[in-house]
Amino acid sequence: MPACWRWATVLLDSLRLAGQALNQTLAGRNLNEVLQALHTRHPSLSAQQRAAIQDLSFGALRFYGHYCAILDKLLQKPLSDDAVKGLLVVALHQLESRKTPPHTVVDQAVKAAQAINKTWAKGLVNAVLRNFLRQRDSLLVQADAAGEAARYSHPQWWIDKLRVQYPQNWQAILETNNSHPPMTLRVNRRKSEVSVYLELLRHNGMDADQVGATALRLHQPVAVAKLPGFADGVVSVQDAGAQRAAQLLDVVAGMRVLDACAAPGGKTAHLLELADVTLTALDSDAARLEKVGENLRRLGLQADCRCGDAASPADWWDGTPFQRILADVPCSASGVVRRHPDIKWLRRAADLASFAAQQHKILAALWPLLARDGKLLYTTCSVFAEENQRQIENFLSEHGDARYLPLPDAELADGQLIPNDQHDGFFYALLAKI
Repeated sequence: MPACWRWATVLLDSLRLAGQALNQTLAGRNLNEVLQALHTRHPSLSAQQRAAIQDLSFGALRFYGHYCAILDKLLQKPLSDDAVKGLLVVALHQLESRKTPPHTVVDQAVKAAQAINKTWAKGLVNAVLRNFLRQRDSLLVQADAAGEAARYSHPQWWIDKLRVQYPQNWQAILETNNSHPPMTLRVNRRKSEVSVYLELLRHNGMDADQVGATALRLHQPVAVAKLPGFADGVVSVQDAGAQRAAQLLDVVAGMRVLDACAAPGGKTAHLLELADVTLTALDSDAARLEKVGENLRRLGLQADCRCGDAASPADWWDGTPFQRILADVPCSASGVVRRHPDIKWLRRAADLASFAAQQHKILAALWPLLARDGKLLYTTCSVFAEENQRQIENFLSEHGDARYLPLPDAELADGQLIPNDQHDGFFYALLAKI
């Protein structure tokens, strides 16, 4: 089969399956879980097809609001068939990415309509995509003018909240959320030095910049299998912002430490790389806790991995206080949207109150486990104040034995990291028991 024919087949299947993944995600499912289930159902998919489906799904969700606005301009009436709409959205993203000749995209999208048993829509798909190509420049301008939800591809409630809470930065945050995330490494200082590993990367044709004490940001992402020393635990993949957690907790050898919401184990491993501590890694999800164990084995580290609810210590705590506690609590994940673009379409404004209630419960349950003069680091990957500053203000008002400690980092003056080209969005609050 000629190469052009093979690629056309790959594109047809990619458009078809990416459209399905998009619709299943918008119906309320996690995108990564949807893609994993799709791979299981279609074991014959090649690595190229899997990569194409993932690229289309992520891109279509990243700019979903923008593409919906374009479709509104191209359609005479709203399209009620979700399967056809999903196909059109991923096809628009493929056209916008300009990775494939436009006529090939249109042709394979039309064939994909037939492949999903939507033969009636072949003419519609053809007309919509060809009209987009003819009117592209004006349609892009019209989509931007259709409103903020279309221009920034975020729900309006999300945009409004950021505008209030970040009057100087809200637009930059939204634009960052729609960018591709950096791939950042954490060098295991038990096995190497940052400068040494940086040279090793360059020797292997990979350029990187140091963006933290142990963090290196790659200029171009690569498969982890290509990272020198990865299998031997020399390096791990972890966002530079997430790497602040272990450093801020200030652990020293001999301490008894709790990572209260540990999965998938990046912060757990980092703590153990920094000091010889006795660490309990707790998580309520047994399957995700297995991932913690896998990461520790690769790195040659050990922890007491326990399955339990951080909000119910009576079920797993042995009664001995911890000198340090890391409370990386469940949250909206609004600071890591560029890595998980499905989040902004799955979250609802009302979800923040639910997360805040859960966070309050976990904080209150963990505080009695902390030894006097010990430290608890509260962290989220959220940018919303309800889960961050307001949560800590409420906690301090309810606990007279808690003291807020200033963080030794100018960028963390108020505890909030906003997403930028170096790191994702995180919040940190360090509390001492007096």
